[in-house]
Amino acid sequence: MANVVVVGSQWGDEGKGKIVDWLSERADIVVRFQGGHNAGHTLVIDGVSYKLSLLPSGVVRKGTLGVIGNGVVVDPHALVAEMDRLANQGVVVGRDNLRIAENATLILSLHRELDALRENAAAEGTKIGTTKRGIGPAYEDKVGRRAIRLMDLANTSTLRAKIDRLLAHHNPLRRGLGVEEISADAIYEELTSVAPKVLPFMDSVWRLLDQARKAGKRILFEGAQGALLDIDHGTYPFVTSSNTIAGQASAGSGLGPQALDYVLGITKAYTTRVGEGPFPTEQINEVGQFLGERGHEFGTVTGRSRRCGWFDAVLVRQTICTSGITGIALTKLDVLDGLEEIKVCVGYKLDGEEIDYLPASQGAQARVEPIYETLEGWSGTTAGARTWNDLPAQAVKYVRHVEELIGAPVALLSTSPERDDTILVQDPYQD
Repeated sequence: MANVVVVGSQWGDEGKGKIVDWLSERADIVVRFQGGHNAGHTLVIDGVSYKLSLLPSGVVRKGTLGVIGNGVVVDPHALVAEMDRLANQGVVVGRDNLRIAENATLILSLHRELDALRENAAAEGTKIGTTKRGIGPAYEDKVGRRAIRLMDLANTSTLRAKIDRLLAHHNPLRRGLGVEEISADAIYEELTSVAPKVLPFMDSVWRLLDQARKAGKRILFEGAQGALLDIDHGTYPFVTSSNTIAGQASAGSGLGPQALDYVLGITKAYTTRVGEGPFPTEQINEVGQFLGERGHEFGTVTGRSRRCGWFDAVLVRQTICTSGITGIALTKLDVLDGLEEIKVCVGYKLDGEEIDYLPASQGAQARVEPIYETLEGWSGTTAGARTWNDLPAQAVKYVRHVEELIGAPVALLSTSPERDDTILVQDPYQD
């Protein structure tokens, strides 16, 4: 049985929710392997919309187990609030449909406060564009070996010592920032008050997944954000605080890389990004406004408007390499309906020299200039198409040209937010 990794091939917001939901119907387990509740997506099932930010997509589908892996940073209070919202929609989250890695790092109130303090104090041009939800500071504590992990809530006799170690780092920071120190008692109360609500989901996830794989279960690994926000391979420092490429599915779940059979890169038919950072094909004009309005480009979690631009084949081709993408799911093709001409970035100029990749340097990334090809648009509609014959000829030509430019096949083509409006070319779960 194939196990599939789903990653965003751009800066996130590519429409992973619909594709993950579409695939999860045939998966036994859906695993989140990185990030936190700073990313999100909307699932539409039987006409009902579910907005998820931390919970794996599997929890809203009967018979599917959702797993939060060790690579995720978990805000326990945000998790409980999200479960409560789903309960109001008739979805009960219990141990039968959710497990959380015992060694997952927790996000605390002090992480959120530090995140906001830093971002608000950053000078113009140095802001990262963080959601201020504490993701980065929590990962810092994880790497600094002072984090509170889920399993620590199960042993209150050792919890206070761990809190003291954490505050030995954070209280000097807070003094330097001119804010009040936090007492160990406050953090202890914050954690013990939520412990009974989250500990029932604790499990040895690596072992659970290994047993499932050996039993022939289908596992779907669900990434958050996009590969260009990867802490190593993204547009640093305007990135998230975790590895978002497909290889993290292994490290962030405890299941070895031999279990990753197919990598599906979710790819928008144009390009968007939220927050600060380089964006070579951004259109700060009527084209960008058209794409944003037609594509309803607002963040699921934050509601922030997304920056919009033409499709950048250079970036996606690079992501296909760094994530080992087998095939892509091309989304939001219908947003391009009605445009007389469509541009595609096929290369860059950097200081007068043509290059075919995005350099790692922050300064160079800011200086690259896109080289465009102009394609003929189409007047017909692609919205709701479910077969190739339903597409205008120029739309098919656009898709085929994208395949050539990025060096990977289109496995799925999404033509609307509705899950059935999908053209299946290659089934990632096909043996």
